[in-house]
Amino acid sequence: MATTWTSPSTTHARPLDNAAWSRRSAALLPWLVPASLALLWWLASNFGWMSEQILPAPQLVWQSALELAHGELWFNLGISLQRLAVGLLLGIASGAVLGGWLGASARAERLIYPTFAALAQIPTLAWIPLFMLLFGIGEALKLVVLVKAVVVPITLHTLVGVRDAQPKLREAAAVLRLSPRLRLWRLTIPAALPAFLAGLRIALATGWSSLLAVELLASSEGLGFLMVWGRQLFMLDIVFVCILVIGVVGVLLDRGINRLEHSLVHWPHPPTAAFRRRPAGSAWQRVQPWLLPLALLGLWQLASQREWLDSNILVAPSSVWLTTWQGLVDGSLPGAMAESLSRTVLGLALGGSLGVLGGLLLGLSRPAERLFGPSLGAFRQVAIFAWVPLLTAWFGLGEAAKLAFVGLAAFFPLFIATQRGVAGLSAQLAEAARTLRLNLWQRLRLLILPGAAPAIFAGLRLGLIYAWLGTIGAEYFMPAGAGIGTLMLGAQQLFRMDLVMAGMLLVGLTGALLNTLGQRIEARATRWRNA
Repeated sequence: MATTWTSPSTTHARPLDNAAWSRRSAALLPWLVPASLALLWWLASNFGWMSEQILPAPQLVWQSALELAHGELWFNLGISLQRLAVGLLLGIASGAVLGGWLGASARAERLIYPTFAALAQIPTLAWIPLFMLLFGIGEALKLVVLVKAVVVPITLHTLVGVRDAQPKLREAAAVLRLSPRLRLWRLTIPAALPAFLAGLRIALATGWSSLLAVELLASSEGLGFLMVWGRQLFMLDIVFVCILVIGVVGVLLDRGINRLEHSLVHWPHPPTAAFRRRPAGSAWQRVQPWLLPLALLGLWQLASQREWLDSNILVAPSSVWLTTWQGLVDGSLPGAMAESLSRTVLGLALGGSLGVLGGLLLGLSRPAERLFGPSLGAFRQVAIFAWVPLLTAWFGLGEAAKLAFVGLAAFFPLFIATQRGVAGLSAQLAEAARTLRLNLWQRLRLLILPGAAPAIFAGLRLGLIYAWLGTIGAEYFMPAGAGIGTLMLGAQQLFRMDLVMAGMLLVGLTGALLNTLGQRIEARATRWRNA
């Protein structure tokens, strides 16, 4: 019988081909979702499923990108990046100095931090009507808003980094007999650098988003202005181009801070700690936190009474308190707050539920993570306010657009937290599920959801804050209907500084209460961790 000879190369070709095919498939899988969306977009525009004013054709967007790239796009992008660079420089420098001082001095922390924290509770968006009245709508407004958005995370994270390292640094400096200059450069700065870079990451994101928000509201130059101009002319191709550019800038900023962190912080370090106040000792130390706010209120009242500033610009604290009380009594302020809070809850329910479901899917399924993860990561890099012109064009200025915007703001905190919580579960849970022969529902109910609960409820706490901020932003950009944001913008247009400040007070208090509520829910839902 004849013997068939087989080449050795033939026997090994199939496994090698299979491995190469698997690698190619893994590389191509992330492109499947954007390619499918692009195909669906092309079909919808070419077959007239949607009006070109609502969904411009891909070829029109590409043509507009080429035309804008000849000068107008680069000019406006340069204006926005220039504003961002100046605001970041001032905000980072101020926040680093202030945070380092508060972290190094217990007395400075007791005197200044409570007032700083109270003002930081008022979100940047809530300051915009007041800043418009104080600084107009020129470049000063953009710079002040940007510095406010940047200085808060930088200060808080630098404070934590310097404060937590101080006891050990004092011992090391005493043993090594270091001068104050060497102690600063050799011990304090390296110890605080990881926390500072964590704050810098947040500052870049919040600063870029806040800049776009103020450019959308009041600007004649910049990417935000270009988007508003395209939206007003119903040239959504320009809006699409701007969204793409904003996403690219977001990706570059994120990767830049990643590289900076990897190059500067190359030693093991604990994660950034939560802020905790130094314990107050004597009765005098417990009184100290009230000195600065009382002094500022007294100076404010004196400046108003002596008319050092125009009363239309700086109203007395007593007038703000009287307006707040009258608004509470006549129901105007509670009614506006109720409208805003209902949007917050509905938007959180919509975006948060989708975020949890998406996080579970991608956390449990590696193929789903490879398929959808890169696309969702790209969408996350687009600053939230960049979607405003598109949402208003698609949904108008009514409740649907507001809920879509709030839901989008609440989606990513819960999505990211859930995905990381599920993906980080111990492999022993999967072994236990196989041993007990649990089905998918039993695995979710008995193992996966309890194990990922700390991460999910931490995401819920962030989602509450983001939904509240999204509500204020939605009411600014879509002023139809009621709400505290709409009320504040109307008061700003009427030069009612007392009503603007009353709204700011309520917005800040509500944000603080929502943060406390989120912490309580998280602690109660995961109380078994401390058992």
